[in-house]
Amino acid sequence: MPWPSTAAVALVQLVGSGFAAHGQPDRADLGTVGQLLLLAGPLLLLTRRALPRFAAFGCVTVTVAYLALDHPYGPVFLSPAVAAFHAVTAGHRRAAAVAMALLWAGVLVTAGRPLDWGQAVAAAAWMVAVLAISETARIRRAQRAAERAERAAAERRRADEERLRIARELHDVLAHSISVINVQAGMGLALLDSDPEQTRAALTTIKSASREALGEVRQVLDTLRAPGAAPRAPAPGLDRLPDLAEQAAHAGLRVETSTEGTPAPLPPGADLAAFRIVQEALTNIVRHSGSRAARVRLRYAPGLLDIRIDDDGPATGSGAGTGNGLIGMRERAAALGGTVTAGPRPDGGFRVDASLPRAAPDRATPPENRETT
Repeated sequence: MPWPSTAAVALVQLVGSGFAAHGQPDRADLGTVGQLLLLAGPLLLLTRRALPRFAAFGCVTVTVAYLALDHPYGPVFLSPAVAAFHAVTAGHRRAAAVAMALLWAGVLVTAGRPLDWGQAVAAAAWMVAVLAISETARIRRAQRAAERAERAAAERRRADEERLRIARELHDVLAHSISVINVQAGMGLALLDSDPEQTRAALTTIKSASREALGEVRQVLDTLRAPGAAPRAPAPGLDRLPDLAEQAAHAGLRVETSTEGTPAPLPPGADLAAFRIVQEALTNIVRHSGSRAARVRLRYAPGLLDIRIDDDGPATGSGAGTGNGLIGMRERAAALGGTVTAGPRPDGGFRVDASLPRAAPDRATPPENRETT
């Protein structure tokens, strides 16, 4: 509220001008009119936030009228200075400059003759100083507002990235596990009467896949309940590739794995991304390919891990997705400074190629080329 500062300005102008009048016997007494004019300026300051230009010109007009009636000099210039300050910080710099120029002209006109140019220059310097201080305050206020906006935008970006990470994790976990469960459930229903043992194996696979999916979902959701807390279980990595191949085998997909180069530990983020890329590629083969065999090749090159997943097709055309799986693979790789390409092979089938750096990147690379297939 502007009331406290307005009351302070009114008090300073009234009391200060009263004291100043004792040293200026050649000026007119304050009287009722002079005191009303000293109060009029602070009252106009009450509008300085809603109507900054009106307050600036109003305070200047009242001050010039006070001087024109030959009342004593004093802190009467305080109210136009405060009004000009608020006009500048509100973005009305031209209006504040014009108001100060009018005030200086009023001082010259009401000063009498002979004109004291020293006082005129001093008054001009004082008004320029008011404008300069106001402009400095405006710039600093704008900088603080920009910093706050930047921090808020950064927090929103972090929140969006965290939501995207959680959504990607849940998609990868659920898509793979549900695909395995769906295949095994279909197999169990088909063999329920003719082959009870195979049905039992299918139900066992469903139980195992659902238990693993629940565990991974719980791990992802734990990060929502306790942000920044360490996960209860380590994130999956390429060391679990045999388990992934075994799950795919239960879904009717034979997976052949091969490794070129000397295996080396990967940063946790790259290890998880590599595992999820292979997992999503195998899930897509189970869901969208007629091939019952897949080949996974890991090639450790200097500074890079190249991953290739092949199947011989053909595409079944059933359950066509929205391409979110491929988008997720590309985003995971791009966040680490790597790449993922995917598409049909010239000789038939489908191929996914991923290249991931084996060292942690200096900064995250924003996802690019968000295509759907």
